Amino acid sequence: MPEPIPYLDLRAQIQPLRAELDAAVARTIDHCSFCLGPDVAQFEKDFAKFCGAEHCVAFNSGTSALHIAMLLLGVGPGDEVVTTPFTFVATSWAISYAGAKPVFVDVDDTTFNLDPKLLEKAITPRTKAIMPVHLYGQPFDVDAVKEICRRHKLPMVEDSAQAHGAKWKGKVIGTFGEISCFSFYPGKNLGAFGEGGALVTNNAEFAKRARSLREHGSTVRYYHDEVGYNYRMEGFQGAVLGVKLKHLEKWTRERQRVARRYSELLADTPLQLPREAAGAESVWHLYVARHPRRDELKKYLEEHQVGCALHYPMPLHLQQCYAGLGYHAGDFPVAEKAARECLSLPIFPELTEAQIQRVVEVVKGFFGK
Repeated sequence: MPEPIPYLDLRAQIQPLRAELDAAVARTIDHCSFCLGPDVAQFEKDFAKFCGAEHCVAFNSGTSALHIAMLLLGVGPGDEVVTTPFTFVATSWAISYAGAKPVFVDVDDTTFNLDPKLLEKAITPRTKAIMPVHLYGQPFDVDAVKEICRRHKLPMVEDSAQAHGAKWKGKVIGTFGEISCFSFYPGKNLGAFGEGGALVTNNAEFAKRARSLREHGSTVRYYHDEVGYNYRMEGFQGAVLGVKLKHLEKWTRERQRVARRYSELLADTPLQLPREAAGAESVWHLYVARHPRRDELKKYLEEHQVGCALHYPMPLHLQQCYAGLGYHAGDFPVAEKAARECLSLPIFPELTEAQIQRVVEVVKGFFGK
């Protein structure tokens, strides 16, 4: 019986770095800076440089970073923010947390990113911002969305939670909008040993206020300028992320290798395979294929000990928590169809050629039944 193939193998990533990680965590213990502190500050500096941004503010999660982004833009009750219905719910949580209304726009059938051709129809006098997502690690059509934002004088927030290091026309994403937000959840391309997130921006005032908001609305201890939050990154996470950031570009190349091999070896199957859009360089956080018999294929893979996952089986406009927005099945047919058909195959930098061949063999076995 072949060895099981995990959907994600964090042990394979961590083991070669164990000594370096142990040393970094030991330094945090030695200087006892467990909440923010020098390790987080150094990571902020390094990640800002990685993104080509002037400022990085670290948070306890990507969700917190998105929430703060909304507050920095003055989003509040009565406002609308346009985004995609086909993403992880944290995208829309940020809008809801600010008291505003998420307004959804259907996605492109090939990339699953927000479709710019439909964007302007969703803009109203109440629209305060546009928040597209670089889904699965592939940049959205930055040029098209930015031009619409320019015409309507609206700020753009990049939800970059899945796209650390992705490029649009050769430039690393993160500074195309006024603010870009990242997640460092453990399974992300750059993952912490727990929760973590960051906001990057070229706006010094945004960065200054974000630092205050994450620390109870305070710049001087025990003096609070506004209602704030406990959104601080832990020192341990800054230490771990500082180590892992040094390896991210290598890991990205390996993810791209895996994606190329899948696309080559599965080209003759009935699967609809993911493709990079013109101008986009994906970091392949996920490799998401699709087929109308998705659920049967998922069961078959699992029976043959090949890990897989669903991203995402229910679009946001049909979630119970958003029933009050008044959306119905059929409102966003491309997103709804994608939710029924999408299946994420194993992808991580350490996936071997033999493991890739095994995944392909099982997929072909399903269609050859």
